[in-house]
Amino acid sequence: MARMDECELPELPEYAERVLDVTERIPPGRVLTYGDVAEWLDAGGPRQVGRVMALYGAAVPWWRVVRADGVLLAGHELRALEQYHAEGTPLRDAGRATAGHVQRIDMRRARWDGGAR
Repeated sequence: MARMDECELPELPEYAERVLDVTERIPPGRVLTYGDVAEWLDAGGPRQVGRVMALYGAAVPWWRVVRADGVLLAGHELRALEQYHAEGTPLRDAGRATAGHVQRIDMRRARWDGGAR
């Protein structure tokens, strides 16, 4: 049997902690883009934020960090839509250009300005 300290998860990287902290601050019904989060932190970029969300985002409201074009995260569309509907996140029809997506986030109305930091 493994000792308890061998089973513990590795410490969360500092950058990941910061990304998750910003994610938890986003109010229900609002969103930030991956780039917005990086800008808020003044560190990294959209890809780095996306990587953090892919690895550690399950513990926070991951659906509130989105692509800049408002297209829903592939493979997670139904779960995200449930959250958006429950929170009243502004959505709009995706149109023909976005095959497979019925709705997308209305970025003009849903994007959070960050409020008081």
